[in-house]
Amino acid sequence: MDVFMAVERRKPRKGVYLLPNMITTLSMFLGFLSMVWSGQGRFEAACFAILLSAVMDGLDGKVARLTNTASEFGVQYDSLSDLVAFGLAPAMLLWHWQLAALGRVGVAAAFIYAACGALRLARFNISTAAVGKRFFIGLPIPAAGCTLVTFVFFAALFPDGIRPALPYMALVLGVGVGVLMVSRTRYFSFKEYDFLRLHPIRAMLGFLLVLGTVISAPRTMGFVLSAAYIAGGLVYTPPQPSATTRPIASKRLRLRNGSPPAGADAPWSAALYGGRYARYIHPLCNQRRTP
Repeated sequence: MDVFMAVERRKPRKGVYLLPNMITTLSMFLGFLSMVWSGQGRFEAACFAILLSAVMDGLDGKVARLTNTASEFGVQYDSLSDLVAFGLAPAMLLWHWQLAALGRVGVAAAFIYAACGALRLARFNISTAAVGKRFFIGLPIPAAGCTLVTFVFFAALFPDGIRPALPYMALVLGVGVGVLMVSRTRYFSFKEYDFLRLHPIRAMLGFLLVLGTVISAPRTMGFVLSAAYIAGGLVYTPPQPSATTRPIASKRLRLRNGSPPAGADAPWSAALYGGRYARYIHPLCNQRRTP
């Protein structure tokens, strides 16, 4: 009887829980407020609202786990909040700020970003268990929204000679970030805490270094860090298999001569070693190169 009671106590409860969902609601409200301020021409205030919404978005999940109040309702509600705060709000900000000067093309670009954000969230909701916690497949929508926001701050430093090109720069950035959200690019999720547990001093020093860098030049370094995160995913992601690849059986073939050499766990790197490692299987797509 005591065993069943212990299992029952450890079992996550179901239902709507007030505290984490209040934080999620606040995040959604900040996104809505950003859209209102964007329509009024208060672009910097709208940017700060989206950044604060990103902070709230990081807190609601942690509060739910700490209080053991995580629920499927909260997961879906958080996705809807993210769509408002980091999908619709940045799209409206970008359109009111620069894309309105491009007419229908600007409307299309803003909608492409918002639609890609919705597709990114839908894919995340159904593929979390299959992908794991270490990486995100596709640029996370909070990172995409913060990239657009930091670009608005960064553009204030541009000289007058570059300002006429800002609508086209906003167009390229909005569509490019939207495409990255629905791509197969892998980005670190920072959800594994082994490094923090094993190297707390290094982690703290790294956090203080990043924080000091952003505080020293917030308009510049905010966008630089966002661009570095995007570039890191593009560099780290393995190349997609070419047209010369073909599917194999469901069970992966084992290497004939043991494990691949150091560095062979990189994408398709085993193909560089010829026949000995020609049967090394790509870990993501479960395909191999044909001889």
